[in-house]
Amino acid sequence: MATYLYRVGRFAYRRKAVVLVVWLALLILAGVGAATLSGPTSNAFSIPGTPAQQALDLQSERFPAASEDPLTAATAQFVFQAPAGTTLDSPENTAAIDKVIADIRGIAAVKDSAKVDPAAGPVPEGAAPLLDPVAGNQAIVDTYNQSGVAPDVARANAAAVSPLSPDKTIGTLEVPLSGTVTDVTADTRSQLDQAAQPARDAGLNVQIGGSAMQENTPPGGSAELIGLAVAAVVLVVMFGSLVAAGLPLITAIVGVGITSLTITTATGFAELTQFTPILALMIGLAVAIDYSLFIVARFRNELTNTDDREEAAGRAVGTAGSAVVFAGTTVLIALVALRVVGIPFLSQMGLAAGFGVLVAVLVALTLLPAVLGLFGRKAFAGKVRTVPDPEHSENPTNGLRWVRLVVKRPALFLIAGVVILGVIAGPMTGLRLALPSIATSEPGTPVRMAYDLVDQGFGPGRNGPLLVVVDASNVPEADRAAAFSRVVETASSNADVANAQQAGVNEAGDTALVSVTPRSSPNSEETRDLVNALRDAEPGLASELGVEYGVTGQTALELDVSQRLQDALIPYLAVVVGLAFLLLMVVFRSILVPLTATVGFLLSVLATFGATVFIFQEGGLGLISNPQPIVSFMPIFLIGVVFGLAMDYQVFLVSRMREAYVHGADSQEAIVTGFKYGARVVAAAAVIMISVFAAFMLEPDAFIKSIGFALAAAVFFDAFVVRMVLIPAVMSLLGDKAWYLPKWLDKILPNVDIEGEKLQKVLQSDTAHKDVVDAR
Repeated sequence: MATYLYRVGRFAYRRKAVVLVVWLALLILAGVGAATLSGPTSNAFSIPGTPAQQALDLQSERFPAASEDPLTAATAQFVFQAPAGTTLDSPENTAAIDKVIADIRGIAAVKDSAKVDPAAGPVPEGAAPLLDPVAGNQAIVDTYNQSGVAPDVARANAAAVSPLSPDKTIGTLEVPLSGTVTDVTADTRSQLDQAAQPARDAGLNVQIGGSAMQENTPPGGSAELIGLAVAAVVLVVMFGSLVAAGLPLITAIVGVGITSLTITTATGFAELTQFTPILALMIGLAVAIDYSLFIVARFRNELTNTDDREEAAGRAVGTAGSAVVFAGTTVLIALVALRVVGIPFLSQMGLAAGFGVLVAVLVALTLLPAVLGLFGRKAFAGKVRTVPDPEHSENPTNGLRWVRLVVKRPALFLIAGVVILGVIAGPMTGLRLALPSIATSEPGTPVRMAYDLVDQGFGPGRNGPLLVVVDASNVPEADRAAAFSRVVETASSNADVANAQQAGVNEAGDTALVSVTPRSSPNSEETRDLVNALRDAEPGLASELGVEYGVTGQTALELDVSQRLQDALIPYLAVVVGLAFLLLMVVFRSILVPLTATVGFLLSVLATFGATVFIFQEGGLGLISNPQPIVSFMPIFLIGVVFGLAMDYQVFLVSRMREAYVHGADSQEAIVTGFKYGARVVAAAAVIMISVFAAFMLEPDAFIKSIGFALAAAVFFDAFVVRMVLIPAVMSLLGDKAWYLPKWLDKILPNVDIEGEKLQKVLQSDTAHKDVVDAR
């Protein structure tokens, strides 16, 4: 491995023009693709195969004419609040709302079936004209009074779906739009907002929510610039040179540019969530800078051994590049293995982020040495101060002082580190999960204010109704109506149900929709318990009546996602940890070193969960104004990313220890020697990663905030507590046993030569041959 990469490094340095042209061509090609082939991103999270999704699929099958996927349907919800001391049924307020409706009918994106004006003549069949809350309420009341059910039931059912609140101060208007949420443009959202102006001018509070009003543009922009700025400062301090500091940034920008543009191009061929590009950018930017940093640092070190810069570049890529390859491979394994979960959007996130890591590795191995060749002897120009190479410095560095202290009292530092991480991990026991939704959006945004007004006027359950899709195809036709009624009665008997009613029957008469309005909010434990209770009652009704049903809705979808993730967690960890353990065993020729690396990862990820729950779910330290449950898929995605990053630092730090041990140092001396050089580079890399990830906390999206914080915290815990405290302490306690590998296993495992031992022999042989030739 090292010998092959050595040749790659020398080739890229020598043929810099060819390498630079190839990368520039790839960047231009990706840019052209993004400009011509890109499509919109989505904020919908479809989970095929879950009970809630199966219920939606059954609804689409049995109600083909009227059924729309609630996850992708584009709907704007106008919520009107009457001025203080008035109600919406006053002539002035009704007239203002009618002006709004007239303006809405003029918006091209509104479905034609909703544009019909009932006052202009008979309503065509299939049309669903927009009615102001007062008129809509009266129409619903009239319909239920004519339905033949008991008057008290009719009143209760009408109130449950009425667009007018009981006190008549708040009303809703649902506006269906053509296409899906990904088809809604900023111009359409602007037109919808302008349509509300007549009511606002009349003194009404009008907020517009619904899926159509949620931005589909991926977040990002300023966060990357802030991360790059902090990274530039760290690199200047690291190298003491403005030019050297800029090299990792230049290559990282090219790599991230290709990654982002390629993913943008991919949106024209596949529906990606709006989080996919930003997560790939976040991770790709961090690892691209770090991987280039490791090679530039080794290049500087090699210049103290040779004046031949091409040779130094080859050696840097051959040694540090080997560590980059294996570190990147562990990250790739962790990200690509997200496909094990079986959730498409999570697989997309993993593949996109993995692509970013792959590009970062290739950039570090080829583009970076080419850029070094381009700058030549000016690679370390622009000196701002003298920074000695820690490996050749006679003065003890801070890292050297620290590791000597740890090695002197390893048990003390081991216990202290474990206790600290354990305490921080404590809050994770209260972890609650939810999918991103309007309920978790930032307070003060229009969609959240509309949501809150509905909660205020109609109760919390109105924002998250459940839908029961009842299949009576196996029930005799004469008994189906009674079976549907029994399902409604069963749902109504639950204490957390405000109303349950039959919302429709298909043309074949074998399937009914039952709308269930909870008393609690969509994210509450009570509503989750209600979903489970409704599902638990299904087998009994199926046995008694032959009727089957599925429960869907926002809360049901969240429950199913959480269960799917929980079921996949063990297989996912087994795949990721198992493959990475084998990879690290090949790299370090040891059993205990990969084991300690894995245990350290578990400690850092538990501490990360605890800190994230404390800050974002419990509102600890008052840093977050909108404490919410953690996004359902964040834990397993975080595990994958953190595992990969943790192995990065393990490889870069411990490979230097392994290199010293292979070259003759005893176990304790190898720890000190490896740490002396590796700690400074790993610390700089960790600070850069932390700054890149933490900068994303400035984004308005709650999920991006939380994942940025979690990744930054994970890097801090893993780099500065696990890798710089626990690992040297454990290695010191293990001594020579840390490098134990059974002889039979040693024969089986391939020798990848990450320490560059074979490379050193090749170089020594070449040097000896050259000396002989020169002597002749």
